[in-house]
Amino acid sequence: MELSGGELSYLVTKLTGEMVKLISHSPLCLPIPNSYSNSNSNSRVLLYQHAHRAQLRVRCSSDHDGEKKKKEKRLSEQSSWEAKDAEGRDYLYRLGKEADNMNIAVGQRAGVIDSLFAGNFLGKDSDIVFDYRQKVTRSFEYLQGDYYIAPLFMDKVVCHIVKNYLAHLLNTKVPLILGIWGGKGQGKSFQTELIFQTMGIEPVIMSAGELESERAGEPGKLIRERYRTASQVVQNQGKMSCLMINDIDAGLGRFGNTQMTVNNQIVVGTLMNLSDNPTRVSVGQDWRDSDITNRIPIIVTGNDFSTIYAPLIRDGRMDKFYWQPNLEDILNIVHRMYDKDGISRVEVEKVVNTFPNQALDFYGALRSRTYDRSILKWIDEIGGVENFGNKLLKRRKDQSLPVFIPPEQTLDALLESGYSLIKEQQLIMETKLSKEYMKNIDD
Repeated sequence: MELSGGELSYLVTKLTGEMVKLISHSPLCLPIPNSYSNSNSNSRVLLYQHAHRAQLRVRCSSDHDGEKKKKEKRLSEQSSWEAKDAEGRDYLYRLGKEADNMNIAVGQRAGVIDSLFAGNFLGKDSDIVFDYRQKVTRSFEYLQGDYYIAPLFMDKVVCHIVKNYLAHLLNTKVPLILGIWGGKGQGKSFQTELIFQTMGIEPVIMSAGELESERAGEPGKLIRERYRTASQVVQNQGKMSCLMINDIDAGLGRFGNTQMTVNNQIVVGTLMNLSDNPTRVSVGQDWRDSDITNRIPIIVTGNDFSTIYAPLIRDGRMDKFYWQPNLEDILNIVHRMYDKDGISRVEVEKVVNTFPNQALDFYGALRSRTYDRSILKWIDEIGGVENFGNKLLKRRKDQSLPVFIPPEQTLDALLESGYSLIKEQQLIMETKLSKEYMKNIDD
């Protein structure tokens, strides 16, 4: 059945009139403005023919209401989250633009963020992400007691830190990195931390285990982020800071036929670039002329720097310091270690002379070994090995463990522990269990 043009226009007008009645009385929609209902039939036909082709989508609000909603969209006129930059982009847009952005260090501070989020019930400086914030910097509250720092070691580390903070005033090139290397267990990391505590420095400390990742480029980016974090400590907290990487040769060194990875190359390149441009550090964002990073001294420790890429450790980039404590340093450090136990300096000298050519951590291990008998006795007092787990972890809050009495440190006990440790060292060096396991393989 075909309809003529007049019949089709009459039918459409009739249908649209009924639709207007239904929509205007519907409780789910707002009334259609009078400007549409008062229009002539021809305009209504054209309007609703267009609506029919657009699947009869009817807008149930006026343009005035839409403009009002747009105005009410902002949290406040002074919102720091919606503040526009020179390009008209707000803060949330810039956060989303950065790839793999993990920036959660946005806190609620009075005068910086909206009062809606920093009310009196939260405190003036409340933090919306305190459960997720990771404190990268290190403090040294756990270092309690009186420790001895070798004067030569302290002079070298302090001089390097001060020179870097005064580099802009000195008419000379200052190496950014200080490489402290030497034998194992000689107190390189521990004495550096003691110096940090003495100077009131809040450092960022990394280990060699963070210099590799399953994702290419991640360790290099991490070093740059940690460097910028140390710079923010200086800028925001008014404290000196430093980036320290422990055992760097274990992460970057080449031993035998070890494979060189892309991350090793990127980490070396990152450290070289930091040495050449210590105030221009990017973590992936667009370069800005105003983005100037504070110069932060870097201290690395290791055992053998000959395994590291040579251009990284060249003069001008890294100031190298070989640390080997002399006898006087060893006696002073060990005596200060046992001073609270009542061990005299004469007894310390006898222990050191009895076990020469040992690292500093050996004399600390002597004291730990003397605790073994006292700990075994304490375990028997709480019910034996079988009940140790239940007594330690499943006891009620009102129950307390038996008091542990530390052993009395004597010269004989320290010598006995020393001979035991020496015996273990000799067994490791002399007994080659790999040869015993593979007898049929020729040497």
